[in-house]
Amino acid sequence: MLRRLYHDQPETFAFTSDNQKWADAQIKKFPEGRQASAIIPLLWRAQEQEGWLTRPAIEHVAQMLNLAFIRALEVASFYFMFQLQPVGAVAHIQVCGTLSCMICGAEDLIGVCRDKIADKPHMLSADGKFSWEEVECLGSCANAPMAQIGKDYYEDLTAARLAEIIDELAAGQVPVPGPQNGRFAAEPLKGLTSLKAYESGKTQYNASVQLAVDIGDTVKRIDGTEVPLLTPWIAGAAKKPATKKAAAPTAVAVETVPMAESKPRTTKAPRKAGADDLKLISGVGPKLEGVLNELGFWHFDQIAKWTEAEVVWVDSRLKFKGRIMRDNWMAQAAALAKNEA
Repeated sequence: MLRRLYHDQPETFAFTSDNQKWADAQIKKFPEGRQASAIIPLLWRAQEQEGWLTRPAIEHVAQMLNLAFIRALEVASFYFMFQLQPVGAVAHIQVCGTLSCMICGAEDLIGVCRDKIADKPHMLSADGKFSWEEVECLGSCANAPMAQIGKDYYEDLTAARLAEIIDELAAGQVPVPGPQNGRFAAEPLKGLTSLKAYESGKTQYNASVQLAVDIGDTVKRIDGTEVPLLTPWIAGAAKKPATKKAAAPTAVAVETVPMAESKPRTTKAPRKAGADDLKLISGVGPKLEGVLNELGFWHFDQIAKWTEAEVVWVDSRLKFKGRIMRDNWMAQAAALAKNEA
């Protein structure tokens, strides 16, 4: 397949300060004279930052690694994981079309993408929110048919369920990934025939899905602010102490919120004892904690008291709508406030 650079390119590219630190750390993994080996992670980080891989980004990475531009372009155009043209602002859906998935209904999933997104792969939807493509085997054959959306797999799909997932994403929700038919992981559809004792110790989700639920947003691209920075080979790299997160809600429920809004009581600064660690709320990361602090929320008991109208006010000021009700921040905050009392 011929892969060309997109015709409409931005003029410049630069890593954000956080991503630049991350990129510099990646280069230090390799011995002197072998820094070019960092090209794939750096190109991938550039794509995560921008959504797709632009020509200025490819050239910028080449300069960082002292490579001829054509060498970096060869890598970017060879690997299909690199998107050489714009993708949907909300999600790029990669439908597996290899044997197992094709037998189990991948063509129906592709039909949904054609109907709801665009007639051809790599085209943006009319609102610019979505794009799609058919890809080769993603290694989830036991859960066919499946699609990768963002960082995670959505497995055991039907055409109807994929259509619902697209609608949910368009509405600002983040559907729980993993099997969509009630399976825990890749066990037989009729239930376990061996290792039955495992059933009793099972968590709500399998490990991969549980991590996605804990993050609270599977389609968000990495932006360099993740903790830890994943550079353990750098001497003195900061290590965040492990803290126990509030338990994720047993069910992901998205409620319809009325349009009326009311501003909650806020404060300009935390109390004398210091701010609470809002990151203990499932779905709140370092970046979102900073936004909440800027809005005037520093403590669990503030969040626990939000009314429905106040949730609307806060939700309208967050980048990803619906997260508060989906993860039930108020119940989590109330439990955390009680534990600290």
